[in-house]
Amino acid sequence: MTTFCESLAIPDVKIIRPTKHGDGRGFFSEAYSQKSMEAAGMESVFVQDNHSLSADAGTVRGLHFQTHPFAQDKLVRVTRGKILDVAVDLRSGSPTYGKHVSAIISAEEWNQILVPIGFAHGLVTLEPNTEVLYKVSNFYSADCDKGLLWNDPDLGIDWPVNADEAILSAKDKMQPRLADLPNYFEYKGG
Repeated sequence: MTTFCESLAIPDVKIIRPTKHGDGRGFFSEAYSQKSMEAAGMESVFVQDNHSLSADAGTVRGLHFQTHPFAQDKLVRVTRGKILDVAVDLRSGSPTYGKHVSAIISAEEWNQILVPIGFAHGLVTLEPNTEVLYKVSNFYSADCDKGLLWNDPDLGIDWPVNADEAILSAKDKMQPRLADLPNYFEYKGG
């Protein structure tokens, strides 16, 4: 499998494009290969696959993260529909602390996004009946499950849905703002 990898404006967040081979029958793709990921410089070991369906466009999930010792790298892809995916740097001391990057991830583009430990992750669906699959490098822990308010004005995220129309869980409506978050992660430089 050939995997193409490119860094976003915050270089630790990466877009992955697995090769897709098509013919008259359909297509084949190695959606994930540990060997290809390692060759591209990514060494995450994933232990769990998660799958979500959002019935309506404008569904917001996030911004979520887990703290140590259950912090997670996430590898996110879309098998049906399209999302705007967002990663917010929460690493204290990082030159991009509190900044974010975003990318369109879609079934049509067959792309993925790698969101590493130290980032809050969120998305909004751009099409109805969007299915998102993501691999995580650690198991779920209710005690370490944290969040950040999706529309905190200090983040400056240009969501394609306004707060009155966004479909959110009750939990996501009540997350703290960045200014109120403890320092859960440290930037290690480099």
